[in-house]
Order: sequence, then C-alpha cells, then structure tokens
Amino acid sequence: MRNLILFMLGLTLIYSSKIEAQNQTDQPFSSPKLVVGIVVDQMRYDYLTRFWDQYGQDGFKRMIKDGYNLKNNHYNYVPTYTAPGHTSIYTGTSPRYHGIIANNWYDRYVDQYIYCADDQKVQPVGTRAEAGKMSPVQLLASTVTDQNRIATQFKGKTIGVALKDRASIMPAGHSANAAYWFYGKDEGHFITSSYYMDELPQWVKSFNQSGKADAYLNQKWEPLHPLSTYTQSGPDKTDYEGGLRGQTTFPYDLKKISQKENDKGEAYGYDLIFNVPFGNSLTTDFALAAIDGEALGQDEITDFLTISYSSTDYVGHNFGVNSKEVHDTYLRLDKDIARLLKGLDEKVGKGSYTVFLTADHAAVQVPAYLRSQKMEAGYVNPKTLNADIKAFVQQKYQEEGLLSSHSNRQIFFNYKKLDSLDINRREMANALKDYLTTYPKIAQVYTREMIESGGFSGLIAGRIKNGFNPKRSGDVVYEFEPAYYASSSRTGTTHGSAYKYDTHIPLIFYGKGIHKGETTQASEIVDIAPTLSALLGIAFPNATTGKVLYQVID
Repeated sequence: MRNLILFMLGLTLIYSSKIEAQNQTDQPFSSPKLVVGIVVDQMRYDYLTRFWDQYGQDGFKRMIKDGYNLKNNHYNYVPTYTAPGHTSIYTGTSPRYHGIIANNWYDRYVDQYIYCADDQKVQPVGTRAEAGKMSPVQLLASTVTDQNRIATQFKGKTIGVALKDRASIMPAGHSANAAYWFYGKDEGHFITSSYYMDELPQWVKSFNQSGKADAYLNQKWEPLHPLSTYTQSGPDKTDYEGGLRGQTTFPYDLKKISQKENDKGEAYGYDLIFNVPFGNSLTTDFALAAIDGEALGQDEITDFLTISYSSTDYVGHNFGVNSKEVHDTYLRLDKDIARLLKGLDEKVGKGSYTVFLTADHAAVQVPAYLRSQKMEAGYVNPKTLNADIKAFVQQKYQEEGLLSSHSNRQIFFNYKKLDSLDINRREMANALKDYLTTYPKIAQVYTREMIESGGFSGLIAGRIKNGFNPKRSGDVVYEFEPAYYASSSRTGTTHGSAYKYDTHIPLIFYGKGIHKGETTQASEIVDIAPTLSALLGIAFPNATTGKVLYQVID
C-alpha cells in the first residue's frame, strides 16, 4: 500500500511538472526582469569582424555566440545622425513619423534653429548650466520604453544613461523615470532636468562625488596591447587625424591634455572624457550604479535600462575609421560590455534579462586617406556650396532673401517672401534641382513634390523619403556622391549619408527569450522596437513601421 501511495505521488509530481512546463511553454511572450538596450555611437558593422581576434570571450563574442546576430542590418533613412538614430531604434519608425530629423534643424515656423532635446520650459537638475534644460519635447511618437511603462501600469521603470543628452533622452521616451547625461566643463557630473525630477537621487549624488571622472582623467591613454599587434588598423602617425590638442600618437597624458588650452583660450576640462575611451568606462560605471540605485530587474515587472556609449563617436570623428585610436577604443569597449554583462549576471541573474546591441549610425573612411590610395573620394566646401546656391537663386529671380536655411543637405524656402512676390514654390524647386544636378560631386537631388509623391522609390530615394518629415524638412534635398561630404577639414571622419558605409551597423540580441543564431537576411533599424514589443507581449510604439524579427524570438 505504501509503495502504491508513493507511486501515485510520483505520478502526480510528474504530471504537475509537465503541466507547469507546458504552461511556461504556452506563454505567448517572454517577461525578462530587465531589458538593456545598448547603442554604440558610430559603430560600423565591420568593427565586429576587423577586431574579432583581439576581443575577449565575455563581451561582443559572448553576445554573438550565445545570442542572435543580424549581419545585414541597416538604417532605412537619411541623415544618419545621433538623435534620429537613437529615436528610430526605440520608436520603430523613421524621422518621417517620429519627427527627430537631425540633431539640429531649422524650424520655418519660428524662423530659428532648434536642438532636438532643447526645452527652455524645464530647469537643470544637478547643475546650473543650460545643458540641463533638456527633454523629449520634440519627439512626436511613443517608444517601446513608453509602451512598457503603459503595459505595466507604470510600475516598470525606465532609466536612460549616456554621456550625450540626446542619446539618453530619446531612448528613454516621454514617460521615463529618469534620463541622465554627463556635463563636463569644470563640473564633471551626471545631470538631468526638471522634466524628470526636482532633485538628483542620492545614488547619483554619491556617484558624482566618487571622483571616478577624475580618476579616468588622471591617467595616460596607452594601447591595451603592443601597437605592433594592431594589424587591422593603419599607422599610429598619419596626416588624417585631428588629434587631442594637436597630439595624434600614443600615449596621451590625459591630465595634461585636459588642462591645455586651444587657440581660443579654452581648456578641455572634463569635456575630455567624451573624447577618450574612458568615457565609455564611466558610462558603464554609472549604468551599473543605476541598476543598484533604482533596483532595476529586482522583481517580475519588466524594467528598461537604455545605455548609449558616446565616446566611440568622438574618437571616430577625431581620428578616423582606420586609426589605432579607434581600434584601441573598441578593444576597451569590449571589456566594458563584458563588465556590464557580468554585472547583470550578478545583480539581475543569468537568464533573467534581455540585451540588444546596435549603433545609431556608422561612418565613412577619411576621404583624404581614400584619395591617397587612388580611390574616388573627397570634400565639398560648405561655404562655397551655400554661396553658390544663394547666388543662383538671387540671379534667377533678381531678389534676395528667398532662402531661409540650408542645413542637413536640405534647402528651405522663405514662403512669406515667395508668396509676396508671387513666385511659384514648385517652379523654384525644380529650377534649383536642375542647377544642383549639374553641381560637382552632388549625385542626386529631390524636390518636396517628388518626395511626397506616391511613386518615389529606389534605395537613395527611399531613404530620403523615410527621413523627410513634411513639417520639419526642407523644400529641396540632395545627396553627394559616395565618399564625399561637405567639410573644410581634411582630418577625421563623419557620417550622415544614405550609403551603406553609413547605414550598415551591428544588431545583436542576447538573453531571455532570444534564440541562438545568425542571418544575412536584410533587417532594418526600425525592426528593433516591434521585435521587443512582441517579445514582451506589449503594444507596439504608436508610429511603428518596422517588422518583427520573428527568427530572433519565435
């Protein structure tokens, strides 16, 4: 009898376990305790492959080997800048709908340039500087972080972290508990605005008083490994680098450089932290402190932590794609990501969190370097181009002031002036299009009428349309030839074009609810937010145009 009872009890336990397992399997969504979004500013996809042999096992390699790697992921709009990049990742749509068309743009309705995160109605918190007057006020669409807040009845937290304000604010969305960014100059603190709170929490105050920023700037930036092993980058000394206060070779004495003045009598101060890889280390330190300070991932309600690594962008702009400095920066970033993942294992628990890693744009090889290698590349002088455009319009119509602005490769008409002179906007746009089509190194030109027509298609044309917001964009838009951009400088690199050297960026998913695998099938940056929404079982951001990457989560 006793054996029969034990046998029946065993069957009951087995049956219960199967039911429990079935219920878990049948759950139509995955609920990680914490979702961590990592955006690496200005990371080309080939930085993964070029430096692969020198990466450790616990950073990029861990995510790729145990996660899902989308090798053919691209931006689907232009211009490819920081603010629209971060916004598109989290809204699941392009600037056409979310409205963040650039970092700065001309607003024809108030006749002035505006910064994407500027908000003079809020007050700085943690500083007295104007740098604290920021919010997502210009963002027109909701983010996946917003949707998670709504889905959890605002019990799930969202915290944004970055050195750049726009890289913290846009991912965190409208409803974030907090977004923090770094203010350098003579302060060296993480700050926020009254949009989120009236006073910094104690954990942020403690972090700011910890002296971490000072510690990073009181050292030398030397390569992690002998430069002779950095075979996937060019010479340490070249003519194509801007450098730090004129210095372009290792090692860099950061304390000395931070105090050195430029020709305007300005010293770097704490702003130097943006320009060296230790800015990424400081960001990692702050992100780990945020997990503790905000108790992220400590219950069953999903939280979001958005992290942007900004220093990679500054190093890239300064030294260029082929530099030893970029090479070393990514080897150091690999260590920071490994440190972040280890911290998540310890603080949230292995298998309890989900991470994705991508970039807000890529970058072009330094055109001057490409030309030295007999490749077609170069520069268009922005002042000359602007003067030529104004001269053409003035000569054709014998009037001044017909143009209001020229920015982000977009030309804005002065509607009031045109209307008062009875000048047809479409005719003027077509005339300017014909002129620019013949202009040296300009490849393609589009008018507002062309962009808004239903038949507007093609790779470059489609990306221009996706980046064109009817209220915020200009009347004529153009694109340069490949490897050309507007600049009076011949050092460093930039980004912003519709070409694949600017649009091809990494996308890796890792952690709870994510399959292991890889694909070369095309995906787009706007696919991230709907994929996360499907993973969490929440509503898509309200302007989503991307698709669910089903192979990652099904």
